[in-house]
Amino acid sequence: MDGNRKKCVLIHPMTKVKGVLGTLINKRGLISPNFPWRQYMNLKIKVKYFDDELIRLNKLEIGDWIDIRAAESVDLSYGEFKLIPLGIAIDLPEGYEAHVVPRSSTFKKWGIIETNSMGIIDESYKGDNDQWFFPAYALRRTTIEKNDRICQFRIVEKMPEVEIEEVEHLGNRDRNGHGSTGRN
Repeated sequence: MDGNRKKCVLIHPMTKVKGVLGTLINKRGLISPNFPWRQYMNLKIKVKYFDDELIRLNKLEIGDWIDIRAAESVDLSYGEFKLIPLGIAIDLPEGYEAHVVPRSSTFKKWGIIETNSMGIIDESYKGDNDQWFFPAYALRRTTIEKNDRICQFRIVEKMPEVEIEEVEHLGNRDRNGHGSTGRN
């Protein structure tokens, strides 16, 4: 092993998912950051649908995002804003949040943008009436049909608790400000 890396030891198996999963602990008793957790981890989410005709969520084999569909047909004029209902409520696991963004084809097909760039849905928004919405702003006249795939989401771990400390100096080298990583 590389001299800079800590030696890790398999302590005990925890569960069987795609083989035996174990906890890797380094010499200092810390969980190894190099263990490939994602390949062994499956999250179960509960989904409530607000409409029986809505096509159900489906995790595609390729990619990390799950497509979401419009729960109703919507006509929008240029410059019009509308919260488009997505027809779902989800019980996210504790410690996780959902990031909702437009699909790459959403603007091309319908000329709409998500007004807040990315929607964040935390684990507390999980009641029976906590339906998800897509905040759309139309840049041309458009019609979105019920069951059109207009956005997508992924589930990510929430930021850990942080403590904020005010300092006079950060003690790091300056990079010369915003946009300074390269030259054209």
